[in-house]
Amino acid sequence: MTRTRQEKQGPEEEDALCTRLKEYEGRPAATAGIGKDPVNEPMIRHWCEAMGDTNPAYTGPEAIAPPTMLQAWTMGGLSGHTSRSTAYEELLGLLDSAGYTSVVATDCEQEYLRPLRPGDRITFDALIESVSERKTTRLGTGHFVTTRMDVRVRGELAGTHRFRILKYAPAAVGRPTAERRTGQREPGERGRKERERAEQAEQAEQAEQERPRKQEQKQEREQKQEREQGREQAREQGREQGRERVGGAGADLGGRRPRPRPVVNRDNAGFWQGVAEHKLLIQRCAGCRKSRFPWLPGCNACGCQEWDTVEAVGEGTVFSHVVMHHPPFPAFSASGEGGPYAVALIELAEGVRMVGNVVGVPYDKVRIGMPVRLEFLRTDPELVLPVFRGGEG
Repeated sequence: MTRTRQEKQGPEEEDALCTRLKEYEGRPAATAGIGKDPVNEPMIRHWCEAMGDTNPAYTGPEAIAPPTMLQAWTMGGLSGHTSRSTAYEELLGLLDSAGYTSVVATDCEQEYLRPLRPGDRITFDALIESVSERKTTRLGTGHFVTTRMDVRVRGELAGTHRFRILKYAPAAVGRPTAERRTGQREPGERGRKERERAEQAEQAEQAEQERPRKQEQKQEREQKQEREQGREQAREQGREQGRERVGGAGADLGGRRPRPRPVVNRDNAGFWQGVAEHKLLIQRCAGCRKSRFPWLPGCNACGCQEWDTVEAVGEGTVFSHVVMHHPPFPAFSASGEGGPYAVALIELAEGVRMVGNVVGVPYDKVRIGMPVRLEFLRTDPELVLPVFRGGEG
């Protein structure tokens, strides 16, 4: 079997690589960068249209830029930036030479210190804040690289932007064929028979693996029918107890703006139809039986385009969360004053995660690991959304 470069590396080689990578921490990633365009109204308008953000603070003579556009003013576009440092290029080259040639952006953190207004000219500097030890993820094995960018206007710090990427070697997908395992065809009749035996053995193994899955599918169908009966009773009871809340004060929004409408397309229409019926439906691959969320046209684990759905039982925990202070958006807060309010990444009992509002507890009492329970909130006569009611943890 052909081994990857990372598999060939011994502990001593990996330790030596980690030592070299750590030497880049604290070194500049970009110096004396200048935004290609000043903060301007056309880009603000395009951003707001794309995001569906109609906050009046972003229009008119006293307009400010949406704070989350912070990184947009520093981007180099297709032509790139000339401010990237030699040290950062060396770091990426070192990871490439070690076999970590793929890259994916994983997350970012931003802090806003002053509003940006049309006409502001952006300058920035960035440094390599950290390089992780070798980590293994579902994508593959590699190292996380975090940079921190300081964004300024006329020398005044306007915000910071931490950006994290994973430089990795992709994990092997699927079982290699006999030809892939050897890297070449075996010659003559002997090679043909060897391939036939290998294929027969693989087919027998797959059939053996399929048997418990088919039994599991039968049991799941029977259990699903029982659960559906119980859930329907629970939904009816929930309606009677007033668990569906309409904008906090009935269908009349009291002059407040309604929440932005979700983007419904042919790939996710079934999900939103389920929500309208007070069901949280999770896709499940018909090939590998892996659950997934959000809804996708195909499985990102095995590529199969066939799927069915599983209704979530409604139990979960807070995996991570943020408290939204800015921009104020009255439609998202129970008080109608625009915030603060909690938004969490919820890990459902079915093993998938989704973003939603946490209700029923003060925003500053939301904690990682807090148990939550699914509810359905009617924000106005035309929109129902899944939310999560916090409990004692």
